[in-house]
Amino acid sequence: MYGKVTTMSERIKILGIFAILGFIAGVIANFTYHNVLPVILAIFPEVLSVEWVLSGLGGAMLTILVMLVWAYASKPSEG
Repeated sequence: MYGKVTTMSERIKILGIFAILGFIAGVIANFTYHNVLPVILAIFPEVLSVEWVLSGLGGAMLTILVMLVWAYASKPSEG
């Protein structure tokens, strides 16, 4: 029974970590949208004014950030 409690608490901890990471990603996205995006659009107005390009760049950056956090946070498997 103790093993199940430990497993559940590990899952809750992982869910909490992902919730915090999601919150941080949202704050970064908001900061980028309000501060960085106008500068980038001033430099590259034609190419970056297309909505799908901006969405793709944002998704790529967010995915790289999540993968970096996951890679540093996960422990290597023993075996």
